[in-house]
Amino acid sequence: MPARLSPSRHLRIGRSKAGLGLFARVPIKKGQFIVRYSGRKLRAEVADELDNRYMFEVNNRWTIDGSGRRNRARYINHSCRPNAEVYFVKHVIKIRAIKNIKPDDEITYHYGRDYFDTFIKAVGCKCMACRKKRAEIRSARSRRRRKRGRA
Repeated sequence: MPARLSPSRHLRIGRSKAGLGLFARVPIKKGQFIVRYSGRKLRAEVADELDNRYMFEVNNRWTIDGSGRRNRARYINHSCRPNAEVYFVKHVIKIRAIKNIKPDDEITYHYGRDYFDTFIKAVGCKCMACRKKRAEIRSARSRRRRKRGRA
């Protein structure tokens, strides 16, 4: 198992296309622990009453309220093609790299289908993969329009 990183030294919070994001300051190897998603542990029925996007469901009984600013993992943005993943050790939520991550790369993971459908789908995904896809579609439309105009 690769060595653990110290989140305070090896990660930075910075501007991202999706708002604030979490970025690597050093290379992170595939499989390496990055950061823990921390916060108050709440019963699911209590968490359901709160309006908070930083709620992370551990299972159908427990949820972690990650809204505190000390929780650096809350700054990790969604991506349809992520470079990290979530894994659980008992009721502890951890994030590890699924690809090698270079310094200054934004750390991302897929938030899951339910979260995506509830919060992201309506406004459109802002991850790099989806932005590239939208740009390619716009470019193809533009080429078709120019082609029709010449004919």
